[in-house]
Parts: sequence; C-alpha cells; structure tokens
Amino acid sequence: MTFSILAYDAETGRFGGGAATGSLCVGGWVLRGDLASGLSASQGTSPSTVWGEGVLAHMRKGLSAPDAVAAMTDPDPGRAYRQLAAIDPTGATAAFTGAESVPAAGHRTGPDVIVAGNMLADDSVLDAILDGFLSARGPFNQRILDALSAGDSAGSDSRGLMSAAMLVIGPDVPPLTLRVDLSDTPLDDLRALHLRATTGAYSEWTRLVPTIQTPHRAPTPADIDRLSAPADPEDDIPTPFPETE
Repeated sequence: MTFSILAYDAETGRFGGGAATGSLCVGGWVLRGDLASGLSASQGTSPSTVWGEGVLAHMRKGLSAPDAVAAMTDPDPGRAYRQLAAIDPTGATAAFTGAESVPAAGHRTGPDVIVAGNMLADDSVLDAILDGFLSARGPFNQRILDALSAGDSAGSDSRGLMSAAMLVIGPDVPPLTLRVDLSDTPLDDLRALHLRATTGAYSEWTRLVPTIQTPHRAPTPADIDRLSAPADPEDDIPTPFPETE
C-alpha cells in the first residue's frame, strides 16, 4: 500500500530512493541499500523485508537487478501479495508486482530510475512519479522529492498518506536516511526535514565525517572549536538545496 522511486545519478555516483504510504513507518519497511549492492524497495499487502535484504545480497555478489529480483521472487509461494523494486550498482533496474496486489498496482521504468506502487488511486500515479522525476530540474535529492509530490498530486495512495521517507547514498557523502513515520502531511514534513539535514550546522558537521572517497576524514581542532561555539540563529537559516548537496 505504497509508492516508491529508486534512482541513480551517473554524474555524482549517488543512489536515491523515496517512498510514501497511507500507513506507518514506510522508511523502515520499504527502503534499503548500500553502494556495493544498490537500492531496494520492498512493499505490498504482505511486504517482505527478507526480499528487500536478499535482493541486495544478490546484487552485491554481482547479479544484475533483473536476475536478483527473479532469484528472490520466483521461489516464494506468497509472492502474489508482494512487490519488489531494485536498482543495481550499474543503474540497471527491475521490479516484480504480485498478481494479488491491491489495484491500482504496477511499476514503471526510465533511464536509471524505477517507480513502483500498489493500492494507488489509479495507474496515472505511477506515470506521474516517473514523469515528475524525469522532468524535474535541480539537485538529485530535489528530483526525488518532486517525484513523490507528483505522485501525491496525481491521486496518491488511495487512502491518503501517513508516512514518507528518503534514502540517499553516494561515494562522496555519508548516508542520508530521513523518515517521517506518522504525520498528516508527511511529504511536507519530509521536505522540511531534508532542508534541515542539508543546510546549517548539521550539514556542516556531515562534511567532516568519513565517506567511501574519504574514509579517514576527521575534524581538525579548528573544526571542533567552530562546531562547539554557541550557535548564531541567523547562521542556521535553511537555504533550499544548496549547490554542495
């Protein structure tokens, strides 16, 4: 009872996913990933976190997204009630939508992006999410948020939305895992949380922690002094989607 998007940004090497649902805690149920594996989105009437973890394990061993999805879904007698999407480290995508998924249900693909959903108002929600991502301009994270908003505007989960989440990983940045587990306005709250996490003092601190490209990064004494200084409220005013994102 969810819609989700998984995407790869060839320019930065980053992978990003977003999800929203009419139930609680969508981030914990749906989105998983790491740079060695890619990303997965496991959802449905009876969502399988085993599928979500397992497809990543297969892709980490070198299976393509289509082969990894088939390896997880084919042996499962309960697959008719589940949905799985994946994007592998090369940007290839695949998805499975079980035959008993609550309609409207299905998936859509584009270059380096895959969208999946079930219990949607109608199939146009999937098209809106994909088109919203492909037509959006600006930083990668903004495009994912814009895609989720496009799906919501097109009809959304047929029950409305209660939770939303985002996961972004990359060789040059620490993981960004954002979850709004219960809200009347989860997409608005996800945007607000993203803004707070990518600007101001918190964002400055994340630039001092290790990444895949800089595994030994550590703060200097000057960094510690600066981060320990009393905060000036005017220095922490968020600026949407800075160029350094």
